[in-house]
Amino acid sequence: MSLKKGNEYTMKEALAEMLRNTRLERGLNETKIYNAWEQVMGAAITKYTRSLHIEKSTLFVELSSASLREELSYGRSKIVKMLNDAVGTEVITEVILR
Repeated sequence: MSLKKGNEYTMKEALAEMLRNTRLERGLNETKIYNAWEQVMGAAITKYTRSLHIEKSTLFVELSSASLREELSYGRSKIVKMLNDAVGTEVITEVILR
């Protein structure tokens, strides 16, 4: 972050710097992915979603419907792109459907 005249920062810049320095940014972005799942995938898919968790940039999705899991497996890269776009940064690189 570049210093401004008189070392003044906007609140947005100061918070972003604090998140980076305390390593909270990653956890915050992962929480945004969890929250974006229903918005991006819709209520019908969310209804069959049992659990979500992120491990080393991989989103693990547990689904209760085998046919839905098969259908979604064809668009895994699109799911990654849509979720990362919803968050505004690259948080996940892969989706594994179980």
